Amino acid sequence: MSIAAVVSFQAASFQAEKDHPAFHPPPAAELPHHLTNGQVTIGADPYNSGEKLKAAFGKLNPYQYGILPVLIAVQNASGQSIKMDGMKAEYVGPNGDRIEATPAKDVRYTKGAGGPPPPPIGVIPRHLKKSPLDVWEIEGRAFAAEMIPPGNSAFGFLYFQTGIQKGATIYLSGMTEAASGKELLFFEIPLQ
Repeated sequence: MSIAAVVSFQAASFQAEKDHPAFHPPPAAELPHHLTNGQVTIGADPYNSGEKLKAAFGKLNPYQYGILPVLIAVQNASGQSIKMDGMKAEYVGPNGDRIEATPAKDVRYTKGAGGPPPPPIGVIPRHLKKSPLDVWEIEGRAFAAEMIPPGNSAFGFLYFQTGIQKGATIYLSGMTEAASGKELLFFEIPLQ
C-alpha cells in the first residue's frame, strides 16, 4: 500500500470517529444482566432511557419509535474461537411470547418508526419520507461479530420491536465452536 493510500485511509478513519463519537460499554460481566456458560460470558442491558442511551445514540431515542435496543457484550475466555454468525436472538416476554431481533438494516422500515415500507423489488422509490431511525448509529452500533477469537470480546446492539416488560429474558442460541462445530449451550439472560 502506498503512503498516500495509508494517509487517505487514516484521514477517512479520523473523519468517521469525528462524525460518530466512540462508544465504550462495560465488559460483559459488568453489565447488569449477564450469564456465564463454560468460559463464555454474555451480558445484556436494555437501553430505553437515560444517559447511557444518549452515549450510544446521541439525540435519537429508538425506544420512542417502538424499538428496544439491547446492548449485548460477549467475552470469550475459552480456548476456542466462537462463531457468532448463526446466532439467533429472541426477546421472551413474561408470558412466553417470543419476538425475534429485527436486523439493523431493517429497523428504519419498522412500523413503529413511522418510516416508509421497503419498495417492491425493481421499483425506484421517489420522494419518500425519511424514517427517524435511518441514522448511522442504528447499523453502526449493531452487534455484527461473526467470530470471537479466544480471549477476545465483542459488543453491539440487538433491536426488538417491543416495550420493556417485567420478567422478560433475552434468549440467544446458535453459537458454535469454530474448530469443532459443536453448538454452545443457549443463553437465557433475565432482564431483572
